Amino acid sequence: MSNSLETMRTQMKAQGVDVMVCFKPETTFHLSGFNPIIYSHPVIAIVPADGAPVLLIHALRDDHARRESRISDIRLYGAWSTKVTMGPSWLKALEQILSEAGVLEGTIGFEGDYLPVAYLKKLESIAPKATFADVSKVLFQARLIKSPAEIANARIAARFADAGVERGIEVLAAGGSEREITIEAMHAMNKLWLNEYPDVETGAFGSLEGGVQSALWAWCLTGERILINCDSPSLTKPKAGDITLIYIWAPANGIYVENERSIAKGELSAEKQKAFECVLTAREEAAKLIAPGKPIADVFHQVKETYTRLGFGKYIPGRIGHGMGLGAHEEPSLDGKTTLLFEPGMMFTFEPNLRVPEWGGLQHSDTLLITENGYESLTKTPNGLLQVGA
Repeated sequence: MSNSLETMRTQMKAQGVDVMVCFKPETTFHLSGFNPIIYSHPVIAIVPADGAPVLLIHALRDDHARRESRISDIRLYGAWSTKVTMGPSWLKALEQILSEAGVLEGTIGFEGDYLPVAYLKKLESIAPKATFADVSKVLFQARLIKSPAEIANARIAARFADAGVERGIEVLAAGGSEREITIEAMHAMNKLWLNEYPDVETGAFGSLEGGVQSALWAWCLTGERILINCDSPSLTKPKAGDITLIYIWAPANGIYVENERSIAKGELSAEKQKAFECVLTAREEAAKLIAPGKPIADVFHQVKETYTRLGFGKYIPGRIGHGMGLGAHEEPSLDGKTTLLFEPGMMFTFEPNLRVPEWGGLQHSDTLLITENGYESLTKTPNGLLQVGA
């Protein structure tokens, strides 16, 4: 995190930003290491271009934050038991902190891709002489390259995800329904968490109205239901000739990976078999272009070429992967418009996919870490033609 913080500060200074005021849960966690799970009261990270950062939280989060936060200067607002606070309002407390830092009339950075207009107006009301600058790109750049600690957590998350997919395939083979596959996959991940990772947290970033203490998620869709992409699993039992897609998102200490697998139930029709082989060929050919210094867009264009050559050109998806890390769908997309190059430490899903309106679709999704020489697949589930008995 220290390298990331220094990178952010360098970019802040280059843009003339005196302080960043951050509310987005993923951002405040990235800066502080503290995730309260539920964000019913704002958690605010204040990062000056020079000087120590401050974490401003409601008093009821005090004990939790002091156990986990890397930011040692923790200030409180609100009322809770015997806690001594800066007052009832986070806005007045923030005004005082910005005044202490001497930046009330400077340039204040905010998250333009996240902050509600109402909150921006509140910030403007306490600093009417300040200039406001969107620092979304600064924060995006800071999250692109993962730290050694984040990579270590991703490896743990990948173990959870692999365990979930493995169990899901077993239940599918035994004749289970979408819902049975899902429940058993989540149970397998939770058992691994219980037995081998007593100190790992699997919570998600919540909202004003709710939170999730464990986010070892799975869901499962079959046949034409794959076109929905994300839904509650039903009692549908895959039958011979169906393709079932098992989806897993798993975090470890705030870092997510994704593992998705398409599994054929019995023999596939000639068209589905050809589609499956097309996706596998596209993965094999495009993966050769995943390496440091190479354009991300080239991977998408290679998949597009393969689909077109093998007769599936009209089903080309909008993207074939996305960033991973603090979110299960981070930027950037692996698409034809991305101008970035691969760099060591980036983390992506690689998921060339097909959606065919007449019968559904398929994809395998692995989470990849870009290395000095190429890439490493953090998820280890076999990624060829997966098939279980009818």
